[in-house]
Amino acid sequence: MSGSTTLAEAVPPATDLPEAGGSSARTAWTRLWERSQTLLPTLVALVLLFGMLTYAQIAYGRVYQAGTISSLLISFAPQIILAVGMTIVIASAGIDLSVGAVVAFSSVSGVMLLNLGWNGWITIVLMIVFGALFGLLAGVLVQYFTVQPFIATLAMMFLARGLASILSTTPVVVPEDSPILLLATEWKIIDEPKVANDFTITPGLLIAVVVVIGAVFFLHRTRMGRTVYGIGGNESSTQLMGLPVARTRVWIYIISGALAGLAGVVYTAEVGKAQNITGIGWELDAIAAVVIGGTLLTGGAGYVLGSIVGVFVIAALRLIITKDGGINPEYLTIITGGVLLAFVLLQRALTSRSKK
Repeated sequence: MSGSTTLAEAVPPATDLPEAGGSSARTAWTRLWERSQTLLPTLVALVLLFGMLTYAQIAYGRVYQAGTISSLLISFAPQIILAVGMTIVIASAGIDLSVGAVVAFSSVSGVMLLNLGWNGWITIVLMIVFGALFGLLAGVLVQYFTVQPFIATLAMMFLARGLASILSTTPVVVPEDSPILLLATEWKIIDEPKVANDFTITPGLLIAVVVVIGAVFFLHRTRMGRTVYGIGGNESSTQLMGLPVARTRVWIYIISGALAGLAGVVYTAEVGKAQNITGIGWELDAIAAVVIGGTLLTGGAGYVLGSIVGVFVIAALRLIITKDGGINPEYLTIITGGVLLAFVLLQRALTSRSKK
């Protein structure tokens, strides 16, 4: 009897089995919910984007057509490139306030070199290198001198903007035979019967697409990309795992600066001139696009494609204001601030619930 009793006690009751299955199911749902939280802000931004475009189509017309869509893509190619760099920085729990000023300096310095007779392709490379140098200086300040990213990149912003103003305070026109203008060549992809309704692309837009694809691969398929998320999520654990935290943090700002220089190249090709006031406020638009797209300001989570959605949310706002004609353009800043605040609160709510 005692042996059978001991055996019975050792065997779990049959009624416990469904509870174990239920526990497993609850664990699976919990994991699914945790993963969905990182995607939720991006999905909300996507719904908001299509909602605004649909409203504009109903209210003003001619939005869901080839000409309008291609115009938006081409005109916002520089902002897409900036948003990619800002995503990498913010995913590491950093910030880069210098990108708009770096665009201005790269643009002005590049066009002045072109006017001095420098080789066009070498000048394009130098414009990107100039941006990378600003990023290198910011990265060194952050990593090796423990300067807060806000202060380090703010210093770079003043430095780049000041240098651009020293070089020229008036618009500098790109020479007509410069190869940089080839980046603004329009290639007709879809020939619509209506006038000015063709779907066109430019080499500048293709560069932005390549940057997006490259950034997705970098963040999700490379060791350094995983280190970026590790630095933003838990830097101490990342160091204990033997990942190159110091080197990666410097490279984060180099990449951001280089992409700002590249955005300067694409923008200069599009407008055909350079000004020291170019890019004012672009860093704030990039930060807003990244946050709207779902990247956490605290770092450790975020998606490049989400940031691109954020760029076009801001683009849709501008489109509505432009087509309406009766809305004061200054309201764009107020509306953008309201949308940004809503997404920050959404992120806060999701992260608080996740901790619980």
